[in-house]
Amino acid sequence: MSRRDERRKKVEDSFEEFRLAVAAALGNASREHRELAEERARDMFEVMVRGGGIDRALDDPLLKKALAKEEFSSTVAQAMLDHVNAFRTWSERGPDQLSSLVREVSPAAASWPHESWLGDAGNADGSSVPELWRIGSGVVRSAPEQRPFPVAVPLLDQAHLHVSSTPDSRHLADGLVENLLLRVLSYFQPGLVHVHVWDVNQLTGSLPGLYPLTRAGLLTVHDPSRLHEVLDELSDHIRRVHTSVLVDGHLSVRAVSGTGRRTEPWRIAVLFGNRNALKEEQQQQLQRVARNGLACGIVLVIVDIPVTVNSPIETVTLKADQTATCTMTGKHVTVALDPPFPRTLVPRACATIAEKREERRKRFGTFGDLLPEHLWMESSSAGVVAPVGYQDGEPVSLGLGDTSPHALIGGPSGSGKTNFLYAMIGSLAARYSPDELELYVLDFKEGVSFAQFAPGRKDPSWLPHARLVGVNVNTDREFGVALLKFLADEMRRRADAAKQHEVTKLEQLRAEDPHGRWPRIVAVIDEFQYLFGERDQVTQQATQLLEDVARRGRSQGIHLVLCSQDVAGIEGFWGKSAIFEQFTVRVALPKARRVLAEPNNDAAVELPRWHAVVNHESGVRHGNEVARIPDSTSKDTFDFLQRELFRRRRPELAEPILFDGSKVPALHGVQDFRLLHPGDVTPTVLLGQVIDVAGSAAKVRLARTPGRNVAVVGSLVQDAAAVLGAAAISLGRQHHPAEATFTLCCLVDEAEPAAQKLAKQLNTAGHTVDVVRMDGIRELLDRTAKRLTETITGTASAPPQPHYLVLYAVDAAHTLLEQKDPATRASGLDSLRTVLKHGPESRTHVLGWWRGVQRLKSSLPPGVYDDIGAWVAFDVQGKELISFGPEQVMAWSPRPRRGLYFDRFEHSRPQVVIPFDTGEDIS
Repeated sequence: MSRRDERRKKVEDSFEEFRLAVAAALGNASREHRELAEERARDMFEVMVRGGGIDRALDDPLLKKALAKEEFSSTVAQAMLDHVNAFRTWSERGPDQLSSLVREVSPAAASWPHESWLGDAGNADGSSVPELWRIGSGVVRSAPEQRPFPVAVPLLDQAHLHVSSTPDSRHLADGLVENLLLRVLSYFQPGLVHVHVWDVNQLTGSLPGLYPLTRAGLLTVHDPSRLHEVLDELSDHIRRVHTSVLVDGHLSVRAVSGTGRRTEPWRIAVLFGNRNALKEEQQQQLQRVARNGLACGIVLVIVDIPVTVNSPIETVTLKADQTATCTMTGKHVTVALDPPFPRTLVPRACATIAEKREERRKRFGTFGDLLPEHLWMESSSAGVVAPVGYQDGEPVSLGLGDTSPHALIGGPSGSGKTNFLYAMIGSLAARYSPDELELYVLDFKEGVSFAQFAPGRKDPSWLPHARLVGVNVNTDREFGVALLKFLADEMRRRADAAKQHEVTKLEQLRAEDPHGRWPRIVAVIDEFQYLFGERDQVTQQATQLLEDVARRGRSQGIHLVLCSQDVAGIEGFWGKSAIFEQFTVRVALPKARRVLAEPNNDAAVELPRWHAVVNHESGVRHGNEVARIPDSTSKDTFDFLQRELFRRRRPELAEPILFDGSKVPALHGVQDFRLLHPGDVTPTVLLGQVIDVAGSAAKVRLARTPGRNVAVVGSLVQDAAAVLGAAAISLGRQHHPAEATFTLCCLVDEAEPAAQKLAKQLNTAGHTVDVVRMDGIRELLDRTAKRLTETITGTASAPPQPHYLVLYAVDAAHTLLEQKDPATRASGLDSLRTVLKHGPESRTHVLGWWRGVQRLKSSLPPGVYDDIGAWVAFDVQGKELISFGPEQVMAWSPRPRRGLYFDRFEHSRPQVVIPFDTGEDIS
């Protein structure tokens, strides 16, 4: 063989070897691919069989052919084996496990046989709620051994319930609903569950066994033609809960209650249909109620109404063969509903619940029931809230906070307004300590409604929370303005502190400054309409301040409670929307007008005595809560609480400031008087009490500058003598004995007792006192004027000493003073004018009383009034004083025991003052 042939043969052999190798590889790949495909088919088949269950696979015509193939036989055998094993495990353990689970989460009436609870009223307070409620028993249809197990469904805060039946099984639906309602009603305290029934087919007759509940207000049967009213009522309730209960970030009533007693009852609305769809509008409203109701305590039980809702809902389907299925257990479980409870026992059980409800209504309704178990345990950081009465035995609370900042209370005379205020204040004071809550109370009536809160002769105790108590303020409208001004100043002080801590609300400020004292402030003003009683400067100031505090006080923890017999005609209040809209809390007592939103809310018109409508929704109807207000003013009610709170107070806590418009303030009891002491370079004269929150004195500083004299103008000797006496006594307190000279000039007989009393008081304090009468007035003035001239010219032998001329009825000596000295041609009137003009610079000051404005002007140089720097006027019309003060004096009208005070060096507007009672002792 040639070499060429040999090479060719080698190539052919190599190629054949390669071909055989490739063929083997392809054969192996094809076999492995086929095996993988078969394995994949078996896996997919097993998934389909196990996913739907062997029973479904055996019934499925598409899978039936595959089941007969030999290659799937092992999968079918294993699935059937697993099926048998699973049911064997279920049969052995499943029913017992489910029974144990239901017992655990559904105690007492929620799942127990009716023999153990039907006929008893529940006592659960809603702090713990069963998760499931029994409806019957179930079995798994394909289980080898069909052992029954309890079937229960979620309800209340968990889900709604939809029941669908056939004409032959409708009676089962009625029994199911009745049994469920009885379980729920019998589990909780009577009053925590309210049932509403609407049946499209009948006006009465639905759930007849529950009808005894109607007399206790726990069951309401609605007109079959008015489904829209039922849905409207539920919608209104949802809105009320969202705006008054679900605050501070809470998403549900259950979250608000937490682990404590539930404060908002559940409302179960049972709607019986006829398998026909509702109108589109009703369907949409029903969906809205379903979507938002669970969070607000509304549960729907819908029977034979086709509905789809975007909310948790359990469905029970009743079949014609009297069996049922439900979404809780799935369609492979056949449910046998519990039979209806015995017909004779159901009404009795409902009657017992109704009776317990009535007992609870009567038991809870005293002032003591308003009080908490432990005093002063609440924090006012986010607001204050306290029960003020009871609705069907359940507490009705009034809350003040950022979302409900201020309250408006209205009711005519005899409607119980004072009683309501005592209930509110007592309930708040029992829950919040004086460090958490301060009260400022003011009563414009001629009465002493709030005098109880301040120490008195019979009862020395006082309410520790009260910082200011004002009574008999009907003629002193300025005191209401003073209170509002105080609140405005406090509001700004808190706002400045909040700004420093870079926060905006009191709650945040308290968190940032835990060691600061930032209590909530509640200011109660009874008969506040007096503030707006006249078209004058007081009304203007009150309106401006009220608007400021009402609008901005909420964020700083300052709340107003305004009360009135009739708020209908207060133009300054209703005409200001910025004020009116802030009073979202409305309380209407019987026959109150305009407090609630008119004209749609007339709930107060037919209100019985001892009741009130409490509304946190600016008075709109859906916010109404009708509460029975307990007796809070009788003996051993509020007075007993006050004595207990007084006993618990901190010893260093100061007693409240008391402003009683019917009493004359005592000079020696005024803080400004007690602070006076000898040694002041510039002595201060106290003339009377200013109408302000602090009970301050009207002060005039007698500096050595022109015009530092004081005039009292008016014909009333008692008031004039009181002012002059307080001025002299306060000056005497600031000088050591014999350091100053007091000269009292009594120029009319009626002033003699007051002058003698003052002289005695000053002598007792060790001061030099000279008493001059008509026959000595000219000599006194001439001598004093001469001494002043010598001091001015520098020829005086000694430095000037304090000298105070107290002149009673200066104008009585006018004729005498007009006479001129034959030698000098100078009159006594000239001497008086010299003393008034140059005296203050030489420490000589005149404290004089003139019995009329024109008489005062006659004592002064024509048209020159600067020598009288301060004055107090009594029975003088404001227009007469225009020469001595600003335009505001025009509005002044005299009133008993009140004077108008103005210091041209200190004031931009005059102030009202009350003359002091100087007493007998100044030590």
